Amino acid sequence: MSLYVEDAGEGRPVVLLHGLTASHRYVVMGSRHLERHGHRVIAYDARGHGRSDPADDPAAYRYEDLADDLVRVLDDHDVDAAVLVGASMGAHTAVRLALTDPSRVAGLVLVTPAFLPGNEADPRAHARWDRLAGGLDRGGAEGFVDAYRFDDLPEQWRDTVRRVVAQRLAVHEHPRAVADAIRAVSRSAPFDDVAQLGSITAPTVVVGDRDEADPGHPLAVAERYAAAIPGARLVVEEEGRSPIAWQGGQLSRVVAELTATLDD
Repeated sequence: MSLYVEDAGEGRPVVLLHGLTASHRYVVMGSRHLERHGHRVIAYDARGHGRSDPADDPAAYRYEDLADDLVRVLDDHDVDAAVLVGASMGAHTAVRLALTDPSRVAGLVLVTPAFLPGNEADPRAHARWDRLAGGLDRGGAEGFVDAYRFDDLPEQWRDTVRRVVAQRLAVHEHPRAVADAIRAVSRSAPFDDVAQLGSITAPTVVVGDRDEADPGHPLAVAERYAAAIPGARLVVEEEGRSPIAWQGGQLSRVVAELTATLDD
């Protein structure tokens, strides 16, 4: 199984991990700030996403599989330890590696984490994710958009979110593999108890958001991660501002601030 990887810049390694149904483009949103300021940035499409190959087994998109892929990317690019910048699914994958193999993690930037233990067994969440996966199976990116139910969002955000979702889904070469990933990831757990986060030793920043257009990533979850991880710093946009997760340049500066502390 081949993963699509981009490797640019020189300096401290930073690995970008995207969210479910996204691709490597959707972490720092095209910003080149890190590469231009002394960082080596490695970004890749998770298995089945973007230009990466699907897994042989449609169930092989669990967090243990995703963390194994992350280790393989580090090994293939001769990186002993990296700062991991993960959004949603990518954040949970980074946390899993920080718990299972902390020597590979120099720092963590966890962007809009959404997982709490028990989510993987919630039938209401399964119904939503299965509806979206079914839309992908039947009609590709357009089928996913048709299944999204934008009416559940505040009216002022519906057109914007529809456009972003359509753009994000259109980049996948294997949409049915993304549907498999949706089903498997939503039923997988990167860790079993929030208390486990207390064993993370890597310097950590948690990036939450207050955005009403993204109810799947509650600020309360980011706050729990930040409270549970020793020394973690919580960063949230000011009231009325755009989420940091949507602003690649601003998020890149958050990453750079963390990496600067590692050199002190």
